Order: sequence, then structure tokens, then C-alpha cells
Amino acid sequence: MMAMGMHRPRKRYGQNFLVDRGIVAKILALIDPKPEDRVVEIGPGLGVLTEPLLQRLPSLDVVEIDRDLSATLAERFPEDRLRIHVGDALAFDFCALGLELRVVGNLPYNISTPLLFHLAASARCVRDCHFMLQREVVQRMAAEPGGKEYGRLTVMLQYRFRVEKLLRVPAGAFNPVPQVESAFVRLTPYRQLPSVAVDEDLFAEVVRAAFTQRRKTLRNALRDHASADELSGIGIDPGLRPERLSVTQFVRIANAVTARLQG
Repeated sequence: MMAMGMHRPRKRYGQNFLVDRGIVAKILALIDPKPEDRVVEIGPGLGVLTEPLLQRLPSLDVVEIDRDLSATLAERFPEDRLRIHVGDALAFDFCALGLELRVVGNLPYNISTPLLFHLAASARCVRDCHFMLQREVVQRMAAEPGGKEYGRLTVMLQYRFRVEKLLRVPAGAFNPVPQVESAFVRLTPYRQLPSVAVDEDLFAEVVRAAFTQRRKTLRNALRDHASADELSGIGIDPGLRPERLSVTQFVRIANAVTARLQG
């Protein structure tokens, strides 16, 4: 294995390498990979999770943006077992790897939110996701309506996934040590969406508009999309702030707007 001292973590890639073997063992138990699984790891880095995954899997796909780390991984593992995709996970086509993917990774904190949105767009190809993320981000992902953590990320992910907080991870489990705690989370795509947005792009736009200025009431935040009377007509109080609404209620608003626009 490449020693930590031989690779200087690069800030532009948000590199904080997991080094606590006890945490790695807990993560592996939570993922519980089976030989028949198609697993893809985002940001394998020094290979601290890659190696134990390959002890349980015949082969593994990894997406790594750092060419030096990719080259080191290629030296350590045979190419018929470790398929290395050198590039940015934000631009990677996960569905090109097939269906029923199990996606795992210690996600770079600096791109975690856009990467989660990118993966949500590939949910049809995914069986589940297991990610290490900044604890604050995981709290937002799993938040209930009404709290300060509940926002656009919450609604857009919970529309498509069941979100489970699994493990709290201290900063000392990483090198370099980040200034924040982390958490391990599982995202499982719904086979049948609990609430279906007729126009998912419009649904996303309604959610974005609602939370752009989250202290505004729905009457003001959504005035370019739905009138107060229209909101009242579908049973939603226009005087509420957006963090009070459930995912189902946001879908209801979007579908009402879609119905009106389609005449």
C-alpha cells in the first residue's frame, strides 16, 4: 500500500483518507458485499476500502480523479479484478456499468452535494449507495420536515431514496484530520416512488425556488409558480415556510402546476 507520507493529499480534490481500520471493518459489515454484486467505489484513494472489498468480490469498478493514485492502484491490483475509471465522478456515467449497482465511497466533502444530485439522476441503475460524508450533510439528507436541516437536498433525495444514518465517524479516523465529524449513510432507491412527480424537472424547479430564500413563506417563494389561491386549493397553507412541507406536498404542488400548464 502507498504510505500516507508518499502521497500528499490534494485540497483541490478534497482528499481526507480514511485510515481507521476499525471503522473500515464496520463499514464493510454494513455494506455486506456478496460475490455476485456489481460494486463501484467512488474515490478509492489509498485503497483502504478497496482491498477488503476485493477480498469479497471477484472484481470491482472504481472511479478516481487523481492520476497518481490511479496508477498506484493499477500497480497493486490486477486489471481483470480492479477496473479503474480515471476521471471526475461528477461527469461519470454510472449507468454505463449496468444495473443493480452498489455504489460506495468516501465522498469528497467539497463536491458531495452535486455528486449526490448526479447519483440521484442515475437511481434507476442503482440498488443501493453507502457513503461517508460530512455529518452535517447526512443530517440534512435524513432530516424530517420542520427542522433547520430540512431543505432542498433533503426533499430531492428523499423523493427518490430511503435514507438511513448508519454510523457516526470521528474526525480522527481520517488523515489529514478534517475539522468536521463524518457519518456513514445508506441510500436505497424506491422501487416504486411514494409520490410521483408528473414532470420531475418542474418538481425540481419548485423545490429549488421554495428553498432559495427559505425564510420566505410559500406565498412569496413560489409566486412565480403558483398563486396563494392555487396552493390553498390543493390543501396547502400559503403562509407556511417551505421547511414545513413534506416531500409528498411538494410533489402535489408541482403536479398542480404541471396540470395547469398542460391545460
